[in-house]
Amino acid sequence: MIKLNIFAMYFIMELSDLTFEQWFGILELPFLIVCIVYSFKTAHKLKGGVFGTGMTYLAWGFLVMAIGHLSMQITSTFGIDIFVWSLGQSLGKIVWFIALMITWALSAVGFYKIYDASKN
Repeated sequence: MIKLNIFAMYFIMELSDLTFEQWFGILELPFLIVCIVYSFKTAHKLKGGVFGTGMTYLAWGFLVMAIGHLSMQITSTFGIDIFVWSLGQSLGKIVWFIALMITWALSAVGFYKIYDASKN
């Protein structure tokens, strides 16, 4: 219990020292979560098909992007890179790069499928 109280005090002290940019980055996260929820809901309502498949790819891309944004906010706010902390320096950087590529690849495939369906 004492360790938890010390952590809570440290956490509150860290939050009080945040810059405007850090607060802006943290406040971005709820909007990203809403975007993810509604992208999956939209994909589900489209029930497959070309548009639904494209939206599903976009939704998964948004989810991976949200994990990356959360990681960046933790790094910016607390100075802890969760990928490096959990996987080590080299592997953490590689996983970060792979996640970045997955985000853009899923988004690109999703947009392409929607584009391809809409031009016919």
